[in-house]
Amino acid sequence: MNEITVTLNGQSHHLPADSCLAELLQKAGVDAQALATAVNGEFVPRTQRAERRLQGGDVVLGFQAIVGG
Repeated sequence: MNEITVTLNGQSHHLPADSCLAELLQKAGVDAQALATAVNGEFVPRTQRAERRLQGGDVVLGFQAIVGG
């Protein structure tokens, strides 16, 4: 079985090849609804996380969205 390594908030995670962003967040045990996400600096909306396939070496950032005026 092929495996990839990606980085989520500075920590390495090993996943099966062809994993998606939603699977990474679930495996990492983070509250995906409370976070905004970016892969390699590109924002990924919650609605697209299941379609966003990860590649080995991807850098994922999960962060609290800040709104205000």
